[in-house]
Amino acid sequence: MPELPEVEVVRRGVAAHVVGRTVSSVEIHHLRSVRRHVPGPQDLAGRLADRVLSAARRRGKYLWLELAGPAAGSPAGEALVVHLGMSGQLLVQPPDAPDEKHLRVRVRFADGGPELRFVDQRTFGGVHLEDLVESGGLAVPSAVAHIAPDPLEQVFDIAAVTTRLRAKRTGIKRALLDQSLVSGIGNIYADEALWRARLHWARPTATLTRPKVRELFGAVAEVMQEALRAGGTSFDDLYVNVNGESGYFDRSLAVYGQAGNPCPRCGTPVRRDAFMNRSSYTCPACQPLPRNAHR
Repeated sequence: MPELPEVEVVRRGVAAHVVGRTVSSVEIHHLRSVRRHVPGPQDLAGRLADRVLSAARRRGKYLWLELAGPAAGSPAGEALVVHLGMSGQLLVQPPDAPDEKHLRVRVRFADGGPELRFVDQRTFGGVHLEDLVESGGLAVPSAVAHIAPDPLEQVFDIAAVTTRLRAKRTGIKRALLDQSLVSGIGNIYADEALWRARLHWARPTATLTRPKVRELFGAVAEVMQEALRAGGTSFDDLYVNVNGESGYFDRSLAVYGQAGNPCPRCGTPVRRDAFMNRSSYTCPACQPLPRNAHR
């Protein structure tokens, strides 16, 4: 599933090609892709027609396109929320480009220029309209209001997050994946940041000093910025940017998915452990398991 850097790459592409343009019409090709819009597909298409896409925003892994003008039920406005799911793609395509096999939603614009297409092979993702509310210094869709700011946001408060993290009674990786504490960190970038900070994923949060927590979140921001410069991480052709291009940060991964390969820092074979119905990767030498670990 796309994590913060991948969603940010998509957001930047949408912002560059779509923001400021007026929607002329919307075509719904698969009802499952608009299932979260309770009033139905005709309501979604009708309410988007003649609206201007005024901004492309993101918090953590959540992406939305703000619509100019206030919504009827919200003074903060309204947005088209996009769930990429496991295989969702937002593509900017010329109007005469052939339809993609898994095209689900097409947005045409009044200027007759490139279309915005939502393509989703597995149909786990989708789009819907939602009112905006104020949360953490940003107008966000109401369903995102409970999500904490991510490490790349200006409003991210490292001191407050550190206090809350150290008060938890859990392992550090579980805390990093807790979207109510900090958003946008998924399995890949948690493993990479923990490796850079030389922390085992099961290290109890209460044992971390404030300087170590700052070091860890510095590593989180660092690895995410590097992933952004590489266009994100693509393990298959399901994640692409708005131009259909894959990211290549997978070539720079130190431990994630590298079980048995030598650690880039010390040469010890990388270890894979089962973790929350998925996997966690560490270097046994650089990231030793603490005696009081939360397994």
